[in-house]
Order: sequence, then structure tokens, then C-alpha cells
Amino acid sequence: MNVLRNLVPAVAPSGSDLIAPDCRGLNFWTIDRSLRDLLALYLDDKALAHFTPHFTRLGELAGSRLDELAQQADKRTPILHHRDRFGRDADWVEYHPAYREMERIGFGEFGLHAMSRRPGVLGWPQAAPPLVKYAMQYLFAQAEFGLLCPLSVSDTSIMLIQKYGDERVTQRYLPGMLSQDMDRLLKGAQYMTEKAGGSDLSGIAVTAERVGDHWELWGDKWFCSCPDHDVVLILGRCQGAPPGNAGLSLFVMPRRLEDGSRNRYRVVRLKDKLGSRSMASGETIIEGAVAYLLGEPGRGLKQMMDQVNLSRLSHGFRAAGMMRRCLNEALQVARHRHAFGRALIDHPLARRQLLKLMLPVEQALSVAVAAAVAMGNDDEAQLRILTPLVKYRACRDNVPVATGAMEMRGGNGYIEDWVNAKLVRDAHLGLIWEGTSSVNALDIIRRAVGRERTHMPLAQALHRRLDQAPMPGQFRGRLAALLDRAVAFADAVSKRPNAEASSRRAASALYHASSAALLAAEGAELGKRGGDARRLLLARLVLDHRLGGADPFALPDEDREEKVTARLLDDDPLSLSEATSLLAA
Repeated sequence: MNVLRNLVPAVAPSGSDLIAPDCRGLNFWTIDRSLRDLLALYLDDKALAHFTPHFTRLGELAGSRLDELAQQADKRTPILHHRDRFGRDADWVEYHPAYREMERIGFGEFGLHAMSRRPGVLGWPQAAPPLVKYAMQYLFAQAEFGLLCPLSVSDTSIMLIQKYGDERVTQRYLPGMLSQDMDRLLKGAQYMTEKAGGSDLSGIAVTAERVGDHWELWGDKWFCSCPDHDVVLILGRCQGAPPGNAGLSLFVMPRRLEDGSRNRYRVVRLKDKLGSRSMASGETIIEGAVAYLLGEPGRGLKQMMDQVNLSRLSHGFRAAGMMRRCLNEALQVARHRHAFGRALIDHPLARRQLLKLMLPVEQALSVAVAAAVAMGNDDEAQLRILTPLVKYRACRDNVPVATGAMEMRGGNGYIEDWVNAKLVRDAHLGLIWEGTSSVNALDIIRRAVGRERTHMPLAQALHRRLDQAPMPGQFRGRLAALLDRAVAFADAVSKRPNAEASSRRAASALYHASSAALLAAEGAELGKRGGDARRLLLARLVLDHRLGGADPFALPDEDREEKVTARLLDDDPLSLSEATSLLAA
């Protein structure tokens, strides 16, 4: 929502000066008032003061060096070498130096994989609050999406080993996995998908046979992100285990054995992917690989769902970050590109398009932050439902937002010299990994709502926030009524014999109503503190455009809409009194 500017060199203008700049060279932390406001609202003062210099540093990198490296690595994809020059099996993956430098930033400098798993990362005496980690992922994603997969799976692999590993496994692997020393670091990976499918794991065919103090695994995995990483968590079926999900167990499969030799599995090829091209994904054939059981046999799917839920929240923050980059790119174009005698941002259709990009960005940030806060507060009920909500809806919104930002730049947006094409390609991955839209919608409606009833404590918490927020009573009443309708609709759908047919509608309605309540409460609280209350206006837009069911043939109140648009596209903070006045208009 901030004005974005680039310095213009003091030289004679040329035709090239008419091309709108991008966001390269900007600090993605300092230009992001929304993130800074929400962290000030939700983080305690001590943590905010400590981590602000690190947010500033990462924001600077994301807008400069990291962005440059990401563009290089996206164009120079990993190469798989099956053998070394002596003819020995090697299966090593060659990465461009730009990718290795990004690894040093993510794993080495910032310790994004370890900061919430041990004390001491970035000088914080405890494990970092979840909101800090995910806010850094949000900033990182604005430059590089692909590397966040290795960072996230390493983080979640550490969590699973800490939670379920025995002494032998934890002592052998955790010190290296928690390290920020690139020479000692052990990176994690997870292999679940087989040719039979990804979301339905009940047909997993990898088998496990007990051999002395370990297990041997046999089979193949069809989609393996980070296939050259050091510590792989993998689902398999012990001999004699029943079919279906109940027969799955979770194993730790090291890349190298204790004597330093390669374990008995091969990377047979790398995937030629649409997006996340900097990071390697491949196929593996497992031929008696040594592995160690993690936790109890037959509990593998439940254990792996711990990882899936963390990864889903990470995807929500990544989508929010990528959408923020898209919005900022669109604002750069709109403010600097002139057409038909005036800047694009002065054209009514361009202004409307910018608001259509802005609204899902702010919705996603509010819901993702609420989920991270719930995690930090050990509020399992709210975390349980907010996580799939933000994964489902933010990842879906990411695709049209990326496309809309590309359209704003025009023909240049379709050219790989600019970031838009990469953002469009990367946006689609969030729809697939850790469950498609349908899988997440069903998880929300059938399980989180239907079985676990987590929509009720979520609604109660949102009502409390609305009741405490200083806003016009009529607007509060409208918000509360729509929240109740969304909750009741999700509940009713969950009880239908064919809940599947309406699950997406119900999940979307619950997301929009929850985001409107969060935006309104945040805007009112920030305005009460003397800060920017514009999130109140964004909440009104959610009601009008994503929940209101407006008559498509009704003429809009153009004067009111322009006043709201002007304030949302303005740099200056919006006071609570002005926001209240605009709400009543």
C-alpha cells in the first residue's frame, strides 16, 4: 500500500526511461507497512525490537541480492549426474552458484530451518516465536520461492525427529540438522508421493523389512523434492502391516551411512517443472536402503500430518509474500507508466485492478498471521482451522493476483527479464503441494468443522475481537452477522451426506468472513493506537465484493468508491476517525 519509488539517474532521458521500473533495489520490509503494523500489534516489544534489524536486513536482501540470485537460479536449473568421472555411481545434483549463495543466506545467515527448533538463532535466547519465522518466510518468498521448500522441509523434519525420534536417531542427526554451519549442515527432505497418487496415500507400496537394528526399504517414490538432501523422512509399509493408511509407518532414511558410503537408493531423474525451478525435484528407486523407524509402527500418516500442517501454514505465508511482491510490482508500473496522457494509476480501471490485487494480499496476511499467533499461543483449535483455510484460499488467490500484476506491466510482464513470469509460474505450485484445493477444502469442512468442531472456538474468538474493537456499531453488526452465517453454512454443509459438493463454497465463505473480522479488528486497534486504520476499509471491501452478493447490474456509488480507493492507494496513514467516516458513507 506504500508508494514505491526508484531513483532516476540525472542523465538525458531516452525511450528506455519510459519503461516502468520494477521493485529491484527496494527494501521489502521498509515498504511493507501492513507487515510492520501487524508485527507491532502481535509481537511483544522485546521480540519486535530484537528482530527488527534482522527483518530490515532480510528485506534489503530480498529487494536486491536475493532477488538477483533467484532470477539467475531460476534460469539455470539443477543438473543430475548419475556417475562421477571414474564411472562410480554418484547421483549428485549440480546447482548453479547463485542457488548455493541463496542457501547460505537462508540456512546459514538467517537459520530459517532452525530458528523455531532451538535457541540462539539470530541471537534470540529461546526458540524464535512462530510469527517471526513465518514473517521471514514471507519476506524471503518475495524474492525466492523455490528454496523455501528445502528450508521448510528441513524445519519440519527436525520437528518430527525431535518429537518421535529415539536417542540413536536424535543424537546422530539433530546436531547437523540444527546447524547453521554450511560445512556441517544436514538438510532434510520428505518422500511421500508414489505413482498411485499424492493426496491419497493409502496405496503406498514402499515396503520395509526389519534387519537387525534397522530396517531396509524397497520401492520407488515418484515426486521427491530435494532428492540429494541428507536426512529423508519417508512413508513405507512394514512387512505384514495391513493395507490402507493404518499400515503406514514413518522412517528416517539417511543419504549416507555411518561409514560414509551412499545408502542404497538412486535418484533416477529430475523433474522438468513449471515453477520452483531453482530447487531440484526428482524420482528415486529404493533398493534395500537402510532406514530407522520413527516412533511407533502404523502411526506414520498421523505423524506425517504434523509436518503437512506446518508446511500448509508455510505455503500460506509464501502465497501472501508472493502476492505482496505482485502488488508492489503492479504499483510500480501504475505509478511510473504513462498512457493516454496520464499515469496508469490515474485511470479508473487501473485503480480498480489495483484494489482487486490489494484485497486478497491483505486478507492472506491477516489470516496467516492469526494462524502463526495461534501456534505461538498453543491455541490448537484456531490453528487447526486457520491453517487449511489460509493454505486453501491464499494459494488460490495467488494465481489471479500474479496474473493481474503481469497484465498491469503489459508485454514486459510476459518476458523473463522481469519477475512477473516467474511469479506466475511459481504461484501455481501452492495449489498442488500439501494438498490440492479440494483436499484442503474437504479437510476444513469434513474434519476441522464436521468432526473437530474447531469453527466454534474460532467464531467465539473473532466475536470477542469485534466486540472489543472501536468501530461503528452498524458495521460491527454487519460483520458479526456475516460471520455467523458463514459459520452456520460451513456447519450445515459438514452435516450433509454429500458434503464434498459444497465444501469449496463453504470453506471460501468461512475464509472471507474470518478475514473481514480480522482486518476490521486490526484496523480499529491500529487506529486506536494512533496508527493506520485502513484495514477497516479493506474489511468493508471484503463484505461488499467477496461476501456481499452485490447485484451485478446495480450502478456503484462512484463517489464513495473513489474516496475509498484514493485513501487505500495513498501513502499517508488513515486515522480511525476518517476510516469511521468512510465506513458510514
